[in-house]
Amino acid sequence: MNVEEPFKAESGLTWFKSSYSSGAGGECVEVAAGPGAVRVRDSKDKAGPVLSFSPEEWAAFVEFAARG
Repeated sequence: MNVEEPFKAESGLTWFKSSYSSGAGGECVEVAAGPGAVRVRDSKDKAGPVLSFSPEEWAAFVEFAARG
């Protein structure tokens, strides 16, 4: 995992919010897949830092989370 400063975060990505997010402005994250990395950011702080994961790291996280 890496943390990218806002000004270094890749532009032109399409960000997706979790389907579990409410429209009430709760605690949400957004995810964007880019070349060679999956980025995650706080949906309430779009200009803030971005976490960057390799596709393998992200797949392992999703598999773990799906197990509940």
